[in-house]
Amino acid sequence: MGSQTMLTSITRLILLVVFLGWLMIWTMLPTKTYKNVWTLNLQSKLNSTYFGAQGVNLLLLSFPMMLIAALSCVYLHFQKQSNSSVIPSRLTFWRRPAVVKAPLGIVTAMELAFAIMFAALLVWSLANYLYVSFGHLHMHKDGEKVWEAKFRSVSLRLGYIGNICWAFLFFPVTRGSSILPLFGLTSESSIKYHSWLGHLSMILFVAHTLGFIIYWGITHQMALILEWSKTYVSNVAGIIAIVFAMAMWVTSIPRVRRKMFEVFFYTHNLYPLYVFFYILHVGASYFCMILPGIFLFIVDRYLRFLQSYQRAGLISARVLPCGTIELNFSKTQGLDYNPTSILFINVPSISKMQWHPFTVTSNSNMEPDKLSVVIKNQGSWSQKLHKQLSSNVDHVQVSVEGPYGPVSSHFLRHEALVMFSGGSGITPMISIIPIASTISWAPADFAAQIDLEIEAYVTRETEQPPAEAQRVIQTVWFKPDPLDSPVSAVLGPNSWLWLAAIVSSSFVLFLFVLGLTTRFYIYPIDHNTGENYHYSFTCLWYMFLVCASIFMVSSVVFLWCKRQNAMEGKQVQNVDAYGTHDQELESHPQNQECPIAQATQVHYGTRPDLKKILLGSEESDVGVLVCGPRKMRHEVAKICSSGLADNLHFESISFNW
Repeated sequence: MGSQTMLTSITRLILLVVFLGWLMIWTMLPTKTYKNVWTLNLQSKLNSTYFGAQGVNLLLLSFPMMLIAALSCVYLHFQKQSNSSVIPSRLTFWRRPAVVKAPLGIVTAMELAFAIMFAALLVWSLANYLYVSFGHLHMHKDGEKVWEAKFRSVSLRLGYIGNICWAFLFFPVTRGSSILPLFGLTSESSIKYHSWLGHLSMILFVAHTLGFIIYWGITHQMALILEWSKTYVSNVAGIIAIVFAMAMWVTSIPRVRRKMFEVFFYTHNLYPLYVFFYILHVGASYFCMILPGIFLFIVDRYLRFLQSYQRAGLISARVLPCGTIELNFSKTQGLDYNPTSILFINVPSISKMQWHPFTVTSNSNMEPDKLSVVIKNQGSWSQKLHKQLSSNVDHVQVSVEGPYGPVSSHFLRHEALVMFSGGSGITPMISIIPIASTISWAPADFAAQIDLEIEAYVTRETEQPPAEAQRVIQTVWFKPDPLDSPVSAVLGPNSWLWLAAIVSSSFVLFLFVLGLTTRFYIYPIDHNTGENYHYSFTCLWYMFLVCASIFMVSSVVFLWCKRQNAMEGKQVQNVDAYGTHDQELESHPQNQECPIAQATQVHYGTRPDLKKILLGSEESDVGVLVCGPRKMRHEVAKICSSGLADNLHFESISFNW
């Protein structure tokens, strides 16, 4: 254990040094020192016949983050082996809410600090870009005025700043990321960062586009809007990219997204076209600057595709009295996950495109062969699923992605845990308290193991409904299909070393093939004939190599892991194994008193006094976990950040994307 701890410490130190070095490069990039001193020295040493002018960007801006991604997999593997939390207790202060206000919502002290530093980086970069460019103005047209040249320069540099946002844009939406867990984040909790960066980049890109349109108009060069240059950026590609981006941006505004989610969902799936034309516009040089985020996102997206391509084995479905649905899947015993994990579900008979996230309510330690989710019947998709399951079908084809979630149950480290939930936010809490009275029954010694108190507030009813009004649980059993397979471990949280192999091998393969083709095909054209290799063709080749390298390596590793799990999958697909656990639950009397029921006190027609509950906690270390309506989460966050109690450590689970 001592050697493993040392390796973990060394890996963490290397990650910190490389990350700080990468940030320093971004800080120096817009400066006069980098442009006039560093660039000349770096290009003379790093530009070669194998990578051309992209050698500098590949080494300084792409390689460090790819190294961090691979090493972080190794670090997380060591963390998992030692069963220790990734979030040190000394960082709990920085995780307290610092701002609780619309439209940002709940912002912790650490998030606020990083936001301020990122804003400072953008301001610093824009100021230095303008300082350098104003000192070396180039008149692109005879008779061009100085103010016109400066206006063009400002418009161009706003695009540069937007490109910095793009360097970070895809990290938060990489679900199987090895980088987010280093900061104690999950993809669900990081969606808001993607949203912030998306809004900010769009403001900058719209200003960049309008600036050039205005510039071309006042200098009588509007024909340039249709230019597709062989030696420079394509203006047409930029216009096409901003059209796709505007469609995605408008439909992602919270008010539009919540009222017309399907419009937002389908429009947001235009992102491959947006990325494609964006890269054609900015060129290979800037693509190499933002490559790590896109590269890791494609790795994650392709692995998700490979997992979702398989049909998941759906054992049974239960329509609960409250109108919700519980789906029970078979899973391999090697699939482990932590509480509050998320499973994305697709039912092709309802929609081939739509994927919906649901909290896993089962416990991988207590139920090694089964995985369960609970779906609230409130949207059009869930209503169609409810109707389909109520029609006595004998099989439903389902695909899944995940589960994704925290790499450790760090919220369980507290001396006491206070959980607030409401509406569909109850399901994440069921995964923490793995037994709930409406779903299953508890072992006799459960209450003796923990001091459990449950206060249930039914705000819409003033008294308990009569017994005859309570509905019966409807259970639907599905026939096993030979094409179905148990939900297996996704490459990442369950196999960090395999993910490290994919990331490192695919990136090395990309560099290897890129070097060979640049040296023996692309470079000689420019060198021997004097003709420039088409600017857009270079971008197309870079994009093709990235995708091809990822697809080849990921497919080989995925098929190897699938073969390893084949024997276990056949065992789990045994018909008898499908029904055993649920049949036991069905045979258990629903009205039998259990420790969960004994620990529950129900209040009708009232609301909880959140402040009294929180300030009444006498333990020195109290974890506060909240999931539910926005107003409730904000109220709890304000109490925890008020300073009235120092023993409260707040954490929010939100799925309001």
